[in-house]
Amino acid sequence: MSAHQVVYLVFGIVLVAALVVDLGLLSKKNTTITIKQALYQTCFWVGLALIFFIFMWIEGPALASEDTVHTAAAASVTGSQLALEFISAYLMEWSLSIDNIFVFILIFTAFNVKEKHYPRVLLVGILMAIIFRVIFIAIGVTLVAKFSWILYLFGGFLLYTGYTMFTAKESDEFDPQASGLYKFLKKILPITEHDGDGKYFLTQNGSTVYTSLFVVVILLAGIDLVFALDSIPAVMGISKDPLVIYTSNIFAVLGLRSLFFLLRSAVSKFDYLQQGIAIVLIFIGIKMLGEHYISQWIGKNTQVIISLGVILVCITGSIFYSIFMKRKGLPVDWEDDAL
Repeated sequence: MSAHQVVYLVFGIVLVAALVVDLGLLSKKNTTITIKQALYQTCFWVGLALIFFIFMWIEGPALASEDTVHTAAAASVTGSQLALEFISAYLMEWSLSIDNIFVFILIFTAFNVKEKHYPRVLLVGILMAIIFRVIFIAIGVTLVAKFSWILYLFGGFLLYTGYTMFTAKESDEFDPQASGLYKFLKKILPITEHDGDGKYFLTQNGSTVYTSLFVVVILLAGIDLVFALDSIPAVMGISKDPLVIYTSNIFAVLGLRSLFFLLRSAVSKFDYLQQGIAIVLIFIGIKMLGEHYISQWIGKNTQVIISLGVILVCITGSIFYSIFMKRKGLPVDWEDDAL
């Protein structure tokens, strides 16, 4: 068994065990999740990602020696490079997840979802999103392997996305009930505005109708896939190894639900977070477009460290800048609820 196969196996075991814990202990039906519980769950998922990072660091030399590492020269890859690529890609995905949360809040509000249904609806939506992401990543990795020039298209797309995100106005806010996906669902399915008391479909007059919770789940998965159009190319700008792309994406998405409950009352207060994420996307887009020339002057390991530094500085800087500007301020009960 190769080193990559061992890492995939360990990742799969950790993933299944974590989901069992999450489903069995942390996802009781019709219960609300407090900020304190969300903090514990967030620490749980982030801790798992950090442990996996350490595991990849230890397995680094074996991973680097295999031909499956997609670098210009496999021999030049250091044992720590894939681990650093993983943590950089994970932080990239994690920061983009914060942007997802605001859209999730809009969806829940638009369909009047009761708070007690949040945990289960998020869980189902996120599990569906993982399946879609795996398919999307597989397609992207296959295309890049056959047509390397596609990376330049991804780079240009990230530049465009970063620019539009940086210059977006509050009036451009997403409206779930005006989205094309919602209109499509209404055309092909019998939908009721009732939430089914936690059910996703009901039987009325001998026919099956789908509840608003079903619509919300589909919208969550669909919107996450739209975000993946930005995040997956961005991760490919950090690493081209499928192992890094898959694991960083899945770890970040799995932690999205707990992050939602932790930040839902504060994420809208980070007025400049979107600009921070936009700068990161622009940076990675430029890096992808100029990778051939950059690699002649800067080693791959150094590039990964620089990318990690840019991600950390931009995301934390935009959050702290939002707080210090006090345009809206953090909610009054933030500290009380966290205790």
